[in-house]
Amino acid sequence: MTTFPIDLSTYKRIALDPANPTLTDEQRTALKANIQLCRDAIVFFTATGAAHGVGGHTGGPYDTVPEVMILDAIFRGGPDQVVPTFFDEAGHRVATQYLMAAINGDLPAEQLMLYRQAHQKLPGHPELGLTPGVKFSSGRLGHMWPYVNGVALANPGKTVFCLGSDGSQQEGNDAEAARLAVAQHLNVKLLIDDNDVTIAGHPSSYLPGFSVRRTLEGHGLKVLEGDGEDLDGLYARICEAITTPGPVAVVSKRSMAVGIDEIEGTSEGHDVIPLDAAIKYLEGRGQTQAAEVLKGMEKPKNPYTFMGSSDNVDSNRNVFGKTVAEILGGMSELDRKNTIKVFDNDLEGSTGIKHIRAAHPEVFIKGGVMERGNLSAAAGFGMEKGKQGIYATFSAFLEMVISEISMARLNYSNLLCHFSHAGVDDMADNTCHFGLNNLFADNGLEDGYETRLYFPADANQMRAVVKAIFSDPGLRFVFSTRSKVPMILDTDGNEMFAGDYRFTPGKDEVIREGAAGYVVAFGDALYRALDAVERLKQQGIDVGLINKATLNAVDEDMMAKIGKAPFVLVTEAFNRRTGLGSRFGSWLLERGYTPKYAYLGSHKEGCGGLWEQFPHQGIDPDSVVAQVKRLVG
Repeated sequence: MTTFPIDLSTYKRIALDPANPTLTDEQRTALKANIQLCRDAIVFFTATGAAHGVGGHTGGPYDTVPEVMILDAIFRGGPDQVVPTFFDEAGHRVATQYLMAAINGDLPAEQLMLYRQAHQKLPGHPELGLTPGVKFSSGRLGHMWPYVNGVALANPGKTVFCLGSDGSQQEGNDAEAARLAVAQHLNVKLLIDDNDVTIAGHPSSYLPGFSVRRTLEGHGLKVLEGDGEDLDGLYARICEAITTPGPVAVVSKRSMAVGIDEIEGTSEGHDVIPLDAAIKYLEGRGQTQAAEVLKGMEKPKNPYTFMGSSDNVDSNRNVFGKTVAEILGGMSELDRKNTIKVFDNDLEGSTGIKHIRAAHPEVFIKGGVMERGNLSAAAGFGMEKGKQGIYATFSAFLEMVISEISMARLNYSNLLCHFSHAGVDDMADNTCHFGLNNLFADNGLEDGYETRLYFPADANQMRAVVKAIFSDPGLRFVFSTRSKVPMILDTDGNEMFAGDYRFTPGKDEVIREGAAGYVVAFGDALYRALDAVERLKQQGIDVGLINKATLNAVDEDMMAKIGKAPFVLVTEAFNRRTGLGSRFGSWLLERGYTPKYAYLGSHKEGCGGLWEQFPHQGIDPDSVVAQVKRLVG
């Protein structure tokens, strides 16, 4: 492996005493050197994520380096007075945890160049027990401060720190955490990077009444606000926070990715730094060896060729947004404004609804990082007949809005939800961002207001599904993957869901007939299952394939067909404990059908990387082939 091109051994292990809030010249010089060293290293190894195609985040960890360097020195100066963990609400700042683990000798520096790659134990969010030196799991905004309150209660007499952000502070969880911290006089110190940048824009623009400082003061916290790039001022504020009993927030104002040309102050800084920008930055800093390493990296490709599907691929999450925009384009502007509201949760680019905003900004609401409140607002708008709310976020966050979904159902809301990033495919962010428990949305009673769940197989079917269900009443959930997917082909090699294809809600579809038994799949598991079925047919095992794009409705005709087959195998990327497979066997038995039955699904924590997640979970074509052979053997 190439030697890590930035010498981390030059890190200066100084100790600071917060009782003395003034830096000496020697301490200031050492801190500045550490800050620059770590910022250079973060730019470099996060850029390897860009080079390898696994993505990542640069701006967040880069921003908070001054706070981390000060904390590290304070941890060293008074280890008995603090809990020496860099708890962080923003899991995308995981580069901080990995860098400090390398500096402290928990993992070799060279491993940092494998950032977010499969099986390298450096996923896109920190996972306790996976990466040496990582001391906590994080990744969903607003979840860490409430947890840290408990850590403080478990460590009376010690100071506990939590790195926060203006994005995480938008979450309702943090409001609850603030009230408990104040009420219990917890010795929690928040270090909040307030850079006025989130994934989809600037909070000062889309939430003009929101102020981190005023919000926290309103909860009763003492707030110390200042320039995060003023090292002496930042250190003095952190010292004051530590020496002040009870919860205190240090709010650092700074520009996102300060000092990095092209991305400073922009939402682009939130994500991984582009290769050209990283190379330019590193060369400007004299880190020419690091720049050369980046220039020599190549993006790996999945060498596997799938049978039964097309070579061309498309992004279902973007097709969702484009199709909704097309439907809205057929309405008058007045009708759109009166009957439709689209709620974004700071993920418009990732969920594809940026296409709706671009075409029809009059119906679009930038809701910020507030999944629960935004879903309820969308549902409330859709309470009246003839109106509907449209809502989009990641599938992992569906778990956060179960109660709001129940209330939407009880209020007979018309709500169309798009939960992208379903399953595990292309999920270098790893376990905390897996969208596995999507069937939790189907949590109503049997006589409740209708709830339908849909997971189209490809871009053609996504377009057909959205058009078919757009005007339906009730709660409708449409799922898509982060990854692009190929088009499903029929036995003649034509795109199966193109042309005059029309989607019928609640009806399952035969993709391939088979006498030996049937595989049932949906979404991105379908084209992989199709590959397995085609290969099995070549081996003389005549297996059929069913596409179950409507996840929570029983197609009685299809159940009668496949229930009489020798076996039924469900394969999916959802949680094996809560997914389709966990209920499909019961559906068969309830109707008196007793084929051999098995189901494959995600069942263990992730491995990082992209397509590698499928074989890691045992739901790739080889795994399907092997399971079928066990069933027919």
